[in-house]
Amino acid sequence: MTHSPVRFGVLGTGRITRRIIADLQSTPGATVSAIASRSEERARWHADSHGIPVGVEGYRALLSRDDVDAVYIALPPSMHHEWTLAACESGKHVLCEKPVALSADQVREMIAAVNRAGVRFLDATAWLHHERTDQFRQWLTTVGPAEESVEAAAKKDDLFGDDEDDAAAIPFRLGPLRHLSASVSFPNPFLDGDHRLHADLGGGALLDLGWYSAGLARFASGRLPDEVFAHAVMRGEIIARVSATMVYADELTATLSCGFDTSTRKWFEIAGQDASIVCDDFTRPWADKPARSWVHEASGEVHSFVPPSEVGVGDVKAGVSANEPSSGRCQQERVMIGTLVDWIRRGSDCGEEKPWEAFHRQALDTQIMLDALQASIDRGAPVRLNFSTD
Repeated sequence: MTHSPVRFGVLGTGRITRRIIADLQSTPGATVSAIASRSEERARWHADSHGIPVGVEGYRALLSRDDVDAVYIALPPSMHHEWTLAACESGKHVLCEKPVALSADQVREMIAAVNRAGVRFLDATAWLHHERTDQFRQWLTTVGPAEESVEAAAKKDDLFGDDEDDAAAIPFRLGPLRHLSASVSFPNPFLDGDHRLHADLGGGALLDLGWYSAGLARFASGRLPDEVFAHAVMRGEIIARVSATMVYADELTATLSCGFDTSTRKWFEIAGQDASIVCDDFTRPWADKPARSWVHEASGEVHSFVPPSEVGVGDVKAGVSANEPSSGRCQQERVMIGTLVDWIRRGSDCGEEKPWEAFHRQALDTQIMLDALQASIDRGAPVRLNFSTD
């Protein structure tokens, strides 16, 4: 069956917009039909620069267009809630930049609006869609009781195993999770005027980079902690760096770090009783290295993994960036966009299956954790979470 492309309109013309526009234009089944700015001149300039047919003055004017099926919201976080609700009222599907909003209450309202309107919503947390992340999900099936996780570990490792070897299996078990660590940072990253330097626009390291650190903890544990304790280093009105600890009901613990004043880090460790997963570039693979990861067993044995599409990334030919489609490596943003396009095309054909709900839950729980971390910073004390989260 042949489908017409999903036509995206872009709300906003900031720095990140340029990269995602290229990904939208390069994803099968998607196209960009219009871009909007508060200024007609700026909208037209960006439209001409990126090969977009129409530049529109005003976000609401874009939402009223018949040649737009979905919107990519690339506005500051303080505007995500307002324009997601407006998009829903106009019957448009939504790809929304991270962090999704300024509070968990706003995220709940956004999800409720999406459900009422019958449109699809996905937050632009691209690492969740990488081929390697599917491998992490598979490995996390080995965290249960010994008899269950041994059975899980005996299953064929479909992503990284040798296709010719039907006996290929996950060669380790994590065992019960004991500790999670995630650190995401980069130094002095922004130009004057960037929204991440303004607290009222949703700026600061907690919302911008804590979204990744807290999101990793939610991804690995599948749940919320019981208690968080966070400390922040301020630079004027914004949070420049955060360090935090978390405690879960079953003695699982976590440490999180994020900052705008620390060398580039994007790593995690998921430590189980019997083995731990280590990744040094989980938010986005290094441009000149494959999307690698390691598993360290308690015995001292170490397993190194690289997805099939990433083999030879360090040896790409001169003049071809490892992040270009011609390199053959997994393009996580394009997989993410393709996921949303698939949901839109399937419509009500999904039946009882609603694959977007798991991503909505991940986004909401991540925001709940960020709210709790902010409350702990404000109080200077540990904060217990309220589990009435629906």
